[in-house]
Amino acid sequence: MRGFDISPLLRSSIGFENLNRLVELAGRVEPGDAYPPYNIEKLGDGAYRIQMAVAGFGRHELDITVQENMLIVVGQAAPEADAKERLFLHRGIAKRAFERRFQLADTIKVTGAGFENGLLNIELVREIPEHKKPRRVEISAAVDALPVTDETHLAAE
Repeated sequence: MRGFDISPLLRSSIGFENLNRLVELAGRVEPGDAYPPYNIEKLGDGAYRIQMAVAGFGRHELDITVQENMLIVVGQAAPEADAKERLFLHRGIAKRAFERRFQLADTIKVTGAGFENGLLNIELVREIPEHKKPRRVEISAAVDALPVTDETHLAAE
């Protein structure tokens, strides 16, 4: 069973237009999804880190882009100047091109990235905008808040 009908879940929901697309993304497994390996770490309340093992890559060979709630990390190895002179008996460090995508929630912002000892660290933070924070709605006691029509006067007579 590859398709899911989530329309019954959406009957009483507002603003979940992307839910169908997220379900499709979760069910799709792409070949080569295991490279490069990564960790997602919760550092504290609303703070996260994605740590990717990018052995053999330099900072200039990595590109990080955020576009419409999608974090895209691309690694493209630069041609080695001394590649013809090197003879490997075993080559276990892959250093192959990759593109890794992470779907971000509306409230998650990328705050920075660092590269150290073959690990790419991408810092994320949850920022809830003021208009999305819970707020109290006052209930007025005024009955005259309803619009008066001619039919209302006829019914009262």
